[in-house]
Amino acid sequence: GYKKGITPNPDVMCNKEIKFGLFLDKALKMGADYVATGHYVRFRKIASSFSIFIAKDLNKDQSYFLWTLTQKQLKHCLFPIGDYLKSEVREIARKTDLPTAEKKDSQGICFLGKVSLSDFMKQYIPEKRGDVLLAMSNTEGNIIYKKIGEHKGAHFYTIGQRQGLGIGGSDKPYYITEKNIKKNIIIVAEGDENPALYKKEIELTNANFLSPSILNTKHSIPVMARVRYRQPLVLAKLKIEKLKLKIEFNKPVKFIAPGQSAVFYNSKSKLLGGGVIK
Repeated sequence: GYKKGITPNPDVMCNKEIKFGLFLDKALKMGADYVATGHYVRFRKIASSFSIFIAKDLNKDQSYFLWTLTQKQLKHCLFPIGDYLKSEVREIARKTDLPTAEKKDSQGICFLGKVSLSDFMKQYIPEKRGDVLLAMSNTEGNIIYKKIGEHKGAHFYTIGQRQGLGIGGSDKPYYITEKNIKKNIIIVAEGDENPALYKKEIELTNANFLSPSILNTKHSIPVMARVRYRQPLVLAKLKIEKLKLKIEFNKPVKFIAPGQSAVFYNSKSKLLGGGVIK
């Protein structure tokens, strides 16, 4: 994904391919009825279908990472801690003398160990210096570009990134708004509220609906959406136009990175599905 110039989401792919792919298949072949995971989500069977809801502990909710799951997988799943706060789970662990009761929360990408993502990627993608361009408006209102620095390779950066650019000279922060892998350039904008940081509509690929029947309802569905983990939910419309799936936000949303997941819910915090931002 990075080689193609997008920002992939390994947590989502791990759930799809490993935990609820290879691992679930292996468990069922060995005779298991269910697999249980420590994801913070509330899980309900409603009529004949299974649904995922945002966890009781809003700070730990992990429903964002489970949008690829299907009914076939969900019927073999258990999510036992989604109705508890993290503090309550730790207290249960202490009372039952579990060795992980005081273990720190996991951070970063599990399969990398103590290696940073940047160092890991450099094993597969060579550094290649390129220009950092600042997008500005001239007196006629047209966009012009000014070189303000150099980067180590456009592959290593993501939309919305502020840290690690190695550029200064302004009392306002710079944020990446675009990158061009073929030309190996990065375009930045100045200031927290720069219009270039926002998008009103996005298109999705590889979409999945936990209950596919939602597609039979309307061409436009009101939803709550998020385009990054821990981002507050925002009001939006899910639109199906000529076989294309789009999300139109009620208000423009900041830092949208192609390759990341856009996930949508109904007004009752039920996970409807998601897709990859195109």
